[in-house]
Amino acid sequence: MTVFGFSAVAMMALLYYRPDFAKRVSELLNPQHAAPVAVAAAPVQPKAEAEPVQVAEDKASPRTTRQQKYVTDWLSRRYRVAGDAANMLVSTAYSTAHEIKLDPLLILAVMAIESGLNPFAESPMGAQGLMQVMSKVHSDKFEEVGGKEAALDPVANIRVGAQILKDYVTRTGSVEGGLKTYVGAAAFEDDSGYGNKVLAEYRRLKQVAGGKNVPIYNTPPAPTAVLVQKSAPAPAKADSAAASDSAHGASQNGETVAGL
Repeated sequence: MTVFGFSAVAMMALLYYRPDFAKRVSELLNPQHAAPVAVAAAPVQPKAEAEPVQVAEDKASPRTTRQQKYVTDWLSRRYRVAGDAANMLVSTAYSTAHEIKLDPLLILAVMAIESGLNPFAESPMGAQGLMQVMSKVHSDKFEEVGGKEAALDPVANIRVGAQILKDYVTRTGSVEGGLKTYVGAAAFEDDSGYGNKVLAEYRRLKQVAGGKNVPIYNTPPAPTAVLVQKSAPAPAKADSAAASDSAHGASQNGETVAGL
């Protein structure tokens, strides 16, 4: 017992003066309490920044709804279309534009110039419907909406025509180039003013959508003032016929002097 007691005292002293030895003994007796092994954490990779994408405005937002009302009312009065019919056309243009990422006002401007919002319009060349689409040329696109017979269906015509317009704008890189191709003038120097007409209507629609009061009739240009040279005064002994002509704005030489 004495030897055992001295051995225990010696062991305790050794553990007290050798902490490293005491730690090893503790690990051998209690392996579950062993110090955890440090594991180098994998570096966190920063998230790649998302590429910017063009997000179309929510077609159900209050702003869009208000714009549609302004545009519907204006187009209904300008092209003498029933309010419910105009509302259907405008709603379809907006929903289609939201899907294909195109300005709905540009679609409506093309519809206005092409057909005057007449869904049954047909040109001598065979272009049909609101957007005057050549169903024979674009028969593949009509297959998705019921075939070529759907060319006179307003919804189908808008969807197909809008997609064709979007493809042309993307291909040419500009709205002007897209409109020129849409009207079939890509191979010519100009489009006979078609693009200007569409863009002029587009600008009017943008003003209408912004709540501005835009006349439904195009304002004719102001007449240009013409400077007319006065004629020599009539002789004192002019006969009654010459005097009568002068009173209606003509001199003896036939030169107009009215308004001077």
